[in-house]
Amino acid sequence: MSTHHDSAHDELTDVPLTGGLLRGALDQERTERGLLPHRLPARARAQNTDAQLAMAEAQPSGVRLALRTRATVLELETLPTKRAYVGAPPRPDGVYDLLVDGSPAGSATVAGGDVLTIDMTTGSTETLTGSTGTARFSGLAAGMKDVEIWLPHNETTELVALRANAPVEPMPTRGRKVWLHHGSSISQGSDAASPTATWPARAAALGGVELINLGLGGSALLDPFTARAMRDTPADLISVKIGINLVNTDLMRLRAFAPAVHGFLDTVREGHPTTPLLVVSPVLCPIHEDAPGPSAPDFTTLGEGRLRFRAAGDPAETAAGKLTLNVIRDELARIVKQRAADDPHLYHLDGRELYGEADYAELPLPDELHPDAATHLRMGERFAGLAFAADGPLAVTGD
Repeated sequence: MSTHHDSAHDELTDVPLTGGLLRGALDQERTERGLLPHRLPARARAQNTDAQLAMAEAQPSGVRLALRTRATVLELETLPTKRAYVGAPPRPDGVYDLLVDGSPAGSATVAGGDVLTIDMTTGSTETLTGSTGTARFSGLAAGMKDVEIWLPHNETTELVALRANAPVEPMPTRGRKVWLHHGSSISQGSDAASPTATWPARAAALGGVELINLGLGGSALLDPFTARAMRDTPADLISVKIGINLVNTDLMRLRAFAPAVHGFLDTVREGHPTTPLLVVSPVLCPIHEDAPGPSAPDFTTLGEGRLRFRAAGDPAETAAGKLTLNVIRDELARIVKQRAADDPHLYHLDGRELYGEADYAELPLPDELHPDAATHLRMGERFAGLAFAADGPLAVTGD
């Protein structure tokens, strides 16, 4: 998009892109072309060898520019990385959401950028380099205001330039509690309509808390480096949603699962010994309730623009320790009950209270794994009501 200089007042000046303007990122990397927000710190990234996790943590779910300004025009120039899947229709461009004083005030997209093409049948990838684009927000109300630009939850976004027609300073924290959440692609946002419409973003808005979203698509796998990142991140409220990715990937058996959960929670507790900590079990996913993984893509509907998943594991294999969602739910309930005897700030939530059988009947999972946009909003409202309420495990009011 072009910049319009209708009058002297519309003259845009460059605002230095500093980490102080970013919320929700644990790290930022200076690249050849800009500033790349990361949701895992460099030490964790150095210990990771998985391309899926590397892609997910660099997609800025929950990351936003948080500004205080009188500007009526803002431009954010970025370099997105688009994903394309061989044989599937193009994915929609990532959405940038604008909030003014906490209320929705518009959205934008950025075309162009680099394109990462993924062949799901062979696993091969190819990257084509592209050009930057600009998200432009104009007609903002005059006067001093809090402005947030939420970056796309599902699209890697390098920040190249920020321009405004008035001075910009970092937004004050406003004394809100910081909620640190870790989960799977459902927590990252999967098929949510926009970055403020992912279930954690919706829950955070309703609860009046500052979100740090470590929802990592395909990658909520009890990785010790993720636990250490959480341990070292200041937070007032913490939740961990565990289960579906361990089944998707068929990564571990029951014998390894319980000690890994204990180890993950022990590590988080090293940095947050008395912080309210909520362990959330998987939401309903019928294909994996009693059938283990791995999850296998069903390519037959790809040409229609739909990818569906099925359970490739044999339910009989649970006797040998293969994990299903019901096995994981039972284990998590047992582990939390055991630990809570010595940890009065540890809580458990059955994920089916966020999305259960009645919800599936009304709002089925389009690909049998990921909730749709409407379900994200419903899950966010449910979580806020269950967790952030005055009598909830992550009560926002009080000390």
